[in-house]
Amino acid sequence: MNEVLKDLERRMVGAVESMKGDLAALRTGRASLAILDGVMVEYYGSPAPLNQVASLTVPDPTTIMIAPWEPKVLGDVEKALLKSNLGLTPNNDGKVIRLIIPPLTEERRKDLVKLAQISAEQARNSVRQIRRDGNEKIKNMEKEKEISEDQMHDGYESVQQLTDSYIGKIKDVVDKKEQEILEV
Repeated sequence: MNEVLKDLERRMVGAVESMKGDLAALRTGRASLAILDGVMVEYYGSPAPLNQVASLTVPDPTTIMIAPWEPKVLGDVEKALLKSNLGLTPNNDGKVIRLIIPPLTEERRKDLVKLAQISAEQARNSVRQIRRDGNEKIKNMEKEKEISEDQMHDGYESVQQLTDSYIGKIKDVVDKKEQEILEV
């Protein structure tokens, strides 16, 4: 029974972490290196993550500075940023690329909040599916006479407590992100 609960918790942690990754990619009006996580640069004929071909810094709250380690890669980095659909225009001065994060409009903030809610709902659905899987495993354990009926009911209760805990964590994370997005 404990193994089932540990497996469920591990999977629920994964669902929350996945949602955190999705939320980190949402722009909040402040410069964050997390928005560049999915950017791949053509580097000597193969795609490489941006952070492996350049130094990434945030010199002020509205700017991300990208300094490629090799000057000849600058054009490839710029192309990758334009293809990435970040909605940001790279400013290339020949040595570094600066991404200026524009202030968000009220309408864009509301759209971002909706995206955060969608991501949270997907995470909640994942947690619920994990709960269903756990309950099925416990039910099968009782059918196979590995555990008693009382242990099965205790197991259901433990799974529900775990589910409630992770649904609460999802709510906390998305509420914090919404507050970050709506801050002016």
